[in-house]
Amino acid sequence: MSSLDRLRRMRDELSQLFVERHTVIDGALTCLLARHHLLLVGPPGTAKSMLADEICSRIEEARYFYWLLTRFSTPEELFGAVSLSGLEQDDYRRVTTGKLPEAHIAFLDEVFKANSSILNALLAIMNERRFHNGRQVYPVPLITLFGATNELPEDDELQALYDRFLVRFTVSYIQDDFHFLRMLEGRAPLQRTTLSLAELEELQAAVLDVQVPPSIYRCLADLRRELTRKQLVASDRRYHQSVLLLQAHALLRGSPTVTEEDLFFLEHVLWRAPSEQAEVRATIRGLLRGYEDEARALLFQSREIEEYAHRQWDSHDLRSRAVVEAHTKLRQLLRKVNSIVEAARAAGRPTDTVEAVQREIEEIQKRMLETL
Repeated sequence: MSSLDRLRRMRDELSQLFVERHTVIDGALTCLLARHHLLLVGPPGTAKSMLADEICSRIEEARYFYWLLTRFSTPEELFGAVSLSGLEQDDYRRVTTGKLPEAHIAFLDEVFKANSSILNALLAIMNERRFHNGRQVYPVPLITLFGATNELPEDDELQALYDRFLVRFTVSYIQDDFHFLRMLEGRAPLQRTTLSLAELEELQAAVLDVQVPPSIYRCLADLRRELTRKQLVASDRRYHQSVLLLQAHALLRGSPTVTEEDLFFLEHVLWRAPSEQAEVRATIRGLLRGYEDEARALLFQSREIEEYAHRQWDSHDLRSRAVVEAHTKLRQLLRKVNSIVEAARAAGRPTDTVEAVQREIEEIQKRMLETL
């Protein structure tokens, strides 16, 4: 079994274990592949830390660090105590054994409780994968940092930390009764697939080989324009980092190329406040599938027109007049569908769905002509 097959099987097992968390699991694994960080926003008791712990435990040889931050947390709790032998040599360095600087995957609960004494070191670890320890700067093995919070930060000094979480999910309690019962039963998957750290690194390298067609870049530019018009502004850095994220998401799907399907994942990337997510989702949907929705609406109108023409009429003359009127309206609708097909082709969008609509309206029109 290939490394990718093992990763995808691991994803399926996690989805069985954590009900109603399929998109979060996809997001977490995508972050692992792209080496980006993930933020979970939601109340306590929604399995945020359990999910991070379970994912890390399935990466063999990976070191995991977990900590609950409070306003009184100190740098020693995250980065290690000051070395006494170092002080004897006038070198203010920390003993990092078992602490965040040595972790491959980390989970920081209530991450925005971090104070200024922690913040700078945390940003350097997240951004540069480097830790300033005494007189030297060390590379850290951190792949992904999972953060969790009940509320978003308001302090300006924490905005930089917030922005470093490229992927953001809002999580809530289980909604569906059937899923809730499954959670109570606590049925674990029969298999427990793992992945070695070397296999994960192999997949991370494979992400770079995923092709990004020019049409995807055009979609990103169009999406940025539409979101900006709605006052939903994301930084250039966030859009740039999203490209690697899309490549990772495509690889997780088993695709060698980024497609428009992957762009829907950006609804978890391009919002700042949870209230904006629905608008971001609608904008992506409108940009990528709006022409399909418009075509389906025209098809619905065409079916209604056919039903209207074939209803029971009081006379043959009234029926003939209705059929002629229906034929005229169908011709107008078909022109609109033809315009949609041409616009979709010009934009490099898939046209299979719209062309299917086009063919069905042509069939309706043909049946109308046969009744004249």
